[in-house]
Amino acid sequence: MYHQPVLKNRRTLLERAEKFISDVYFTDCNLRGRLYGDSSPLETLSSFLSSKRITFTEASRQTFGPYKVGETFGPTWWTCWFKVTLKIPASWKGKEVHLLWESDGEAMVWRDEQPVQGLTKDGEKTSYILSDCLTDEDPHSVTLYVEVACNGLFGAGQRSMIAAPDPNRTFSVQKAELVVFNHDVQDLLTDFEMLVDIVKELGEGEQRSYQALFTVNEMVNLCDPSDPSSFSKAHSLAHIFFSQRNGESQHTAHAMGHCHIDSAWLWPYEETIRKCGRSWVTVIRLMEKNPDFVFTCSQAQQFQWVKSWYPGLFTQIQHYVKKGKFIPVGGTWVEMDGNLPSGESMVRQFLEGQRFFNHEFGIHCKEFWLPDTFGYSAQLPQIMQGCGISNFLTQKLSWNLVNTFPHNTFFWEGLDGSTVLTHFPPGNSYEMKGKVEELVKTVKNNKDKGRANHSAVLFGFGDGGGGPTQLMLDRLHRVQDTDGLPKVQTSSPDQLFSQLQADSALLCTWTGELFLELHNGTYTTQAPIKRGNRQCEVLLHDIEIASSVALCRNKTFQYPVEKLQELWRLLLLNQFHDVIPGSCIEMVVEDALRYYEDIRRDGAALLHDALGALGSAGTSPGVFNSLPWERHEVIQIQDGAGTPCLALARVPSIGVSPVKDTQPSAPVSVTSQADGTVVMENGILQIVVNNDGTLASLYLIDADREAISESCQGNQFIMFDDVPLYWDAWDVMDYHLQTRKPVVEVVQPPHVVSSGGLRGSVRFTLRISERSTITQEIVVDAMCPYIQFNTEVKWAESHKFLKVEFPVRVRSPNATYQIQFGHLQRPTHRNTSWDWARFEVWGHKWADLSEHNFGVALLNDCKYGYSVHKNTMTLSLLRAPKAPDVNADMGTHHFTYAVMPHTGSFQEASVIQSAYNLNFPLRSIRCPADTEPRSAFSVSAAAVVLETIKQAEDRRGALVVRLYESHGSSVTAALSTALPVREAWHCDFLEREDPTRPARITPEGITLNFSPFQIVSLLLIL
Repeated sequence: MYHQPVLKNRRTLLERAEKFISDVYFTDCNLRGRLYGDSSPLETLSSFLSSKRITFTEASRQTFGPYKVGETFGPTWWTCWFKVTLKIPASWKGKEVHLLWESDGEAMVWRDEQPVQGLTKDGEKTSYILSDCLTDEDPHSVTLYVEVACNGLFGAGQRSMIAAPDPNRTFSVQKAELVVFNHDVQDLLTDFEMLVDIVKELGEGEQRSYQALFTVNEMVNLCDPSDPSSFSKAHSLAHIFFSQRNGESQHTAHAMGHCHIDSAWLWPYEETIRKCGRSWVTVIRLMEKNPDFVFTCSQAQQFQWVKSWYPGLFTQIQHYVKKGKFIPVGGTWVEMDGNLPSGESMVRQFLEGQRFFNHEFGIHCKEFWLPDTFGYSAQLPQIMQGCGISNFLTQKLSWNLVNTFPHNTFFWEGLDGSTVLTHFPPGNSYEMKGKVEELVKTVKNNKDKGRANHSAVLFGFGDGGGGPTQLMLDRLHRVQDTDGLPKVQTSSPDQLFSQLQADSALLCTWTGELFLELHNGTYTTQAPIKRGNRQCEVLLHDIEIASSVALCRNKTFQYPVEKLQELWRLLLLNQFHDVIPGSCIEMVVEDALRYYEDIRRDGAALLHDALGALGSAGTSPGVFNSLPWERHEVIQIQDGAGTPCLALARVPSIGVSPVKDTQPSAPVSVTSQADGTVVMENGILQIVVNNDGTLASLYLIDADREAISESCQGNQFIMFDDVPLYWDAWDVMDYHLQTRKPVVEVVQPPHVVSSGGLRGSVRFTLRISERSTITQEIVVDAMCPYIQFNTEVKWAESHKFLKVEFPVRVRSPNATYQIQFGHLQRPTHRNTSWDWARFEVWGHKWADLSEHNFGVALLNDCKYGYSVHKNTMTLSLLRAPKAPDVNADMGTHHFTYAVMPHTGSFQEASVIQSAYNLNFPLRSIRCPADTEPRSAFSVSAAAVVLETIKQAEDRRGALVVRLYESHGSSVTAALSTALPVREAWHCDFLEREDPTRPARITPEGITLNFSPFQIVSLLLIL
């Protein structure tokens, strides 16, 4: 009797199975070649080209001309609309009928005036289902419209994904026809694919791998692609294999549909709106067919866009949110950068996001969702907790260049001690495809084996949208509980984190920032965006404070609720994690700068109205101070004849004062020396400026201390070569430090612009290269503890990095950097790989290097990149990457930095206040000459900063104030106010009152206790 030979050659059996499902080889006789049955041409196909993104209503009214498959259209960023008329053959009764559509642009199918399906070849979506099983009652003649964007899933980069877009790319439709789709073939292909992958991923050391190999080989033997009746036997074999269950201890993968859509990146904001429409309508179609399917979706801004552009789709989304299937996550307006936005901006991300989700869907997010940003501030845990969020998901630290982060599931402890349960999916991706490889990686990579036995598997095409496919769902369904692989359960963030919390007894804790060891060029790239962000944060702060005080002082004043929300939302949008970092194309930069201009223009009008209401219609010069301490500063005003002049103003905390003609205790003097140097002095500091603009000396007079290192110069501009490995706008590599070249060519040596009195200044110009120059004015003001460097750079470089260095006479193993609502320390040495990886770090308005009783602070008005190595303090100024924006940072830049030597600690020396003063200008107002200086708010403890005063979101006649402890100390402070406050309550950052925590009002003010870096919000009822 004949016995079939038992073959044991692993390679031939495996390759046999691979070729049996290949879409390249043997498609004439393999299974893949049978995926589609009969085909039928479209009745008509016509097109219309638009340079703008227009509505369906407008498009459907246009004149369409004939189009032949293969003809090209474009250019990049245009839209081609197609009108499709089709007739399904009656003979296809009982068959599944698809419109097969392949184009190299992203497409949306419209039917009956509604969007019904997104189509993207890159996203493996090339067909629209006309009928699951054609019946006589189904419409056989159908008219569809297909809106094709002239860009791909990742924009239109020239020769590489992240290169600047090719503006003249043309696009085409390669396939447009009716086909019969053989679902039984697709089911069997999925069986084969999963088994082949199990063979490969489990490897030769695993028995289960061989079981899969022999199963799949036997399936090939049983399956005749030309005879569908043979399919069931092969499918049964696969089913037996997949049904062999796991043991109880197996890891559980929580599968959640996901579609990361960058709000702007390699495409403009406006295209993102359509990406959301295309991706989310596809998700709704999948939900209709797969009742268990769960989809997670972040970014309130994107929901807002869909609501206004696709109202019918938004209604369907609301329906599935109610069913718990379409799950809004994250709680923020956009997935913002985790480093650069201010503390208040981060609070507003959550305030706007959570309020939107609550208003539209009746939910509050319990997890912060930020998979793709470039590092995470140490204040985020406290901000999350203050916004009702105790869980956090990301995966970006898997991109670390130097060190492998030691955990996947852990407690993250922030600056103040707040903790959040944190999960990094061990598959190291937020766009999995439901493949065996990803499931195996999820188990293998889990760095908390034995401590955490549950992980997220986020599946769906992402970054440029696309989202999940039916094939991904089918793959995961096959291996729900299959021996050798983790268990797979359809899940939600809530289920995952509940399970992780329940099993959290052995989890580790990570304290402090989550620093990404990559993309640290983003602290500097696109300087105009950084400047716009800082200036607009300052402006909105001042508008809210002036408006809040005006509300109480002036009965007719209306708080600009709607306009402020509109401006805040624009600012928050620009804090998206590819916009504020500068890692976006030029079109996005132009949009962002236009939004900043809108905020500046409309904000200036709001501030003018509020300050007008405060000034009580006088004509004498006055000044408004939006900061919570008294300021004594030189300002520019206009005299009676309207001529600009300087004055020394003293103004109380959060208050107004007329400008009096007062003189400083020590006037400024500026003297040119015979050797070409210039000496500047204001009674606090004495500076010697060399004839190349560097500082020979920075001397703190009362302390008798020199701040500049011996035989070194301060204010030394340095150029570096800046050629990263790939991510041009994103990365600066450690090796750039080996290319240091001082800028030494003097075009115009220092000359005196203002010789003293209230202000002294010296100006000079240096040449960086044939194309670039630096012009700088060094300014010393009376009574001011720092010197300012007002800088203009004409910049036309390529792959260069400009920094400025201050080698100082300070020795300390750590430097301190301001972050959101506080500060943290980072090493100045390179002992370990963790220290070395921080060769370029981020900070906000100041960095300080101090030893006992003496230090030097570096302040700035719009920069975020720093480096302090040993005793050299460096501020990063400008980069010149060429991708994805070939013109990044080209042009003229204006910025100010300052240097401040001090005795004592930086806390005692008021470095924090000085950095605020540099950033928040005293605002000129007109007031009656006899106006008494008056303060609306003050705080008794120097350690406590009153950061925010605004009208409460949901109650007129109530203010919200936000304070934080800035020194890193435990302190009791009294908040005093001249405003008519009836009662005060503690509230969270979403402004929800805590009825168990009234704040006691005494004659001295409201007494508050702070622990280090604690943020406190109060609701003040007027």
